[in-house]
Amino acid sequence: MIWNEAIETMPLKDLKNLQSERLVKLCKYVYENCPVYKQKFDDQGITPSDITSIDDIEKLPFTTKLDMRDNYPFGLFSRPRADLVEIHVSSGTTGNPTLVGYTRDDIKLWSDVMARSLCCAGAQPDDIIQIAYGYGLFTGGLGFHYGALEMGLTIIPTSSGQTKRQLKIMQDFKPRILACTPSYSLYMAEEAKELGIDPRTASWNIGIFGAEPWSEPMRAEIEETWNMLATDVYGLSEIIGPGVSQECTYKDGLHVYSDVFYPEIIDPETGQSVAEGEDGELVFTTLTKQGIPLIRYRTRDIVSMTNQPCKCGRTSPRTSKIKGRTDDMIVVRGINVFPSQIEHVLLGIEGTQPHYQLIIDRQAHKLDNVEIMVEVDEKIFSDEIKQMRVLEAKIKKEIEAVLSIGVTVKLVEPKTIQRSEGKAKRVVDKRSL
Repeated sequence: MIWNEAIETMPLKDLKNLQSERLVKLCKYVYENCPVYKQKFDDQGITPSDITSIDDIEKLPFTTKLDMRDNYPFGLFSRPRADLVEIHVSSGTTGNPTLVGYTRDDIKLWSDVMARSLCCAGAQPDDIIQIAYGYGLFTGGLGFHYGALEMGLTIIPTSSGQTKRQLKIMQDFKPRILACTPSYSLYMAEEAKELGIDPRTASWNIGIFGAEPWSEPMRAEIEETWNMLATDVYGLSEIIGPGVSQECTYKDGLHVYSDVFYPEIIDPETGQSVAEGEDGELVFTTLTKQGIPLIRYRTRDIVSMTNQPCKCGRTSPRTSKIKGRTDDMIVVRGINVFPSQIEHVLLGIEGTQPHYQLIIDRQAHKLDNVEIMVEVDEKIFSDEIKQMRVLEAKIKKEIEAVLSIGVTVKLVEPKTIQRSEGKAKRVVDKRSL
């Protein structure tokens, strides 16, 4: 099932014409309604009349999270505050948070793209969905809620946490769709086993997972554990929330709703476009938003993108799963490290569990020390010391081959590493940088 077939299967030539028409209107709109963008255009020496097609998008300035924080709260908006019907605020740790707002039409847009996402993952109008993303200032829960309402699903708005209650609700009401973070789905599987519930007999048939990067090995782990189809959803509050792109049931890349969120892949160092299929930073322009439309917003997410046709019939471009980020990248001894690299290695080694933590410390005048705590199966942990050391050595060798830095590996018992009902805390950086 395709929610908006006319748009989602539109011939590429027609799609480009629509994108061009919308970009021209957007540039005029922000230039006349947002002083920040008017200044950006003026500083770049361009006017809206210089933009005549989507091919001209590279003439436009980038927008970053710093622009949003520097103009907090309402400076980057293109509509008066009175026109906003909903506001969300990020949980930033330093400086001003990131504020986004929605007009009534923006909420309709959000509902539509989330309905597209649900259909893309395989949802049917008579399905029950259990939404275990957080509700509130975080956009995850409400985004799914709006899309499910639009599609006509029966919604169980459990929000995040209260895991035993989540499992009871699953058993009582038999929802077919689960929406939550991938790490929380594995946490719930652990709890289910402790309660004597076989996860493979659960009613959840489709999982829609996002809000944190996750690898193909983790997908395989989730699908095997829960006997479900695990799909990836992508979004960020600055663009709209969840619903920017979604995997279809073929799981061959995330379909970007490029009629409303135009994607580019750039070299994060030069800002220049990279060739199709190459890794780079994902950049979005919101072609139809009203409250806080953004031009060439740098997401800091590293992906690749293809325009090749998909078996599902959708013609939109597809991105890979997130391969890392330019801003949560960790520099250790001059080497760029992404936690997802470690996860990929660990999930390929028999006996390890998909729970780990990277601890970085630095003593005075010494090199960074990197310790990786890895949970292993109970059987392995209770095995003889010699076998434990063999496994430690194997993990150490494979991680060092990927990261090109020396690490210390510490095997720990199952459930030693603190669990999270939201995003998993993978990195503990104790350095004074």
